[in-house]
Amino acid sequence: MFYFYIIFTKDLINFKFDMMKKIALLASVLLYLSCASKQTISATNEENSEKTVVNLEITEDDIRTSMTYLTSDELEGRATGTEGIEKAAVFIENYFKANHIKPYLDSYRDHFEFKNSRSKTPDELIKGFNVVGMIEGNDPQLKDEFVIIGGHYDHIGFGKEVDGDTIANGANDDASGTIAAMEIGRYFAKTKRNKRSILITLYSAEELGLIGSTHLAERLKKEGFNAYTMINFEMIGVPRAEDQVMAYISGFERSNFAETLNKYAGEEVIGFFPKAKEFQLFYRSDNFPFYKELNIPAQAISTFDFTNYDYYHHVDDEADKMDYKHMASFINKMIVAFEGMMNASSKEVKMYED
Repeated sequence: MFYFYIIFTKDLINFKFDMMKKIALLASVLLYLSCASKQTISATNEENSEKTVVNLEITEDDIRTSMTYLTSDELEGRATGTEGIEKAAVFIENYFKANHIKPYLDSYRDHFEFKNSRSKTPDELIKGFNVVGMIEGNDPQLKDEFVIIGGHYDHIGFGKEVDGDTIANGANDDASGTIAAMEIGRYFAKTKRNKRSILITLYSAEELGLIGSTHLAERLKKEGFNAYTMINFEMIGVPRAEDQVMAYISGFERSNFAETLNKYAGEEVIGFFPKAKEFQLFYRSDNFPFYKELNIPAQAISTFDFTNYDYYHHVDDEADKMDYKHMASFINKMIVAFEGMMNASSKEVKMYED
């Protein structure tokens, strides 16, 4: 026990009072900084000689803002070749511009034309376009190697009517994956913590047979594009059961991609899902054309496991059914994992022989 003897002099009382105020202020500042450090992803901007710390955690509100627009009835389900998907593309382009994600091509759009054999007018020529942005790497040598991150921003347009609603807004499929790619792009464009360059690729005509991603993969191959790896985000809007790994990767056995990402995440975020192999999901998403054309580790990551969401290609695949806390947590974990993988001095992700 401490005993304090107070000497009642005016000067000493004033001195102690001033010291107590300074100590209280210092304690408040330290408490604030401690809390802030737990709530944000901190990064150092290497271009700033003062080493300014950039706090950029992907938040639920960030995700919800994009999701609300991309799944709005105004876009009428984002079917390829419609006014709705044009509005979605403009939204994504404006997002890229606002966040300093540059065009990789002459513009953000990668145009293509095709005939939809599934339509009532199979001879009709449909015009589509992917939206492509780039974040240049900060390492003089490694920036020539690209990591491709993608998702498809199209959906099916209209579906079977439910309670007067016929618009299939496509929240989980695949506005969720589109937004994951956009937010990861925003993080690296802001923090500049990528030694390798990044291509953010958002595809249309996925729902019609991977047409958009196939076109872009073939184009990049012809141009001699130097790709290292590719990850496609497909339906990451809802969580799996608590006893399951947070997400799974298609073609798990084809590479050490999951192992590498988990190493840098510091936990098992990506696991093996037997049904992914059973249903051959590796071949059924936009990763496959990049694997086929560029001969690189190219796989899809998802949290949809056929038991945790009932609205695949359904008009009730709506924004209000997304779990934004889960999405923010997942995207932030992926940022940490990608940062480690893409900044490693060597190409750690390897394909295995079939």
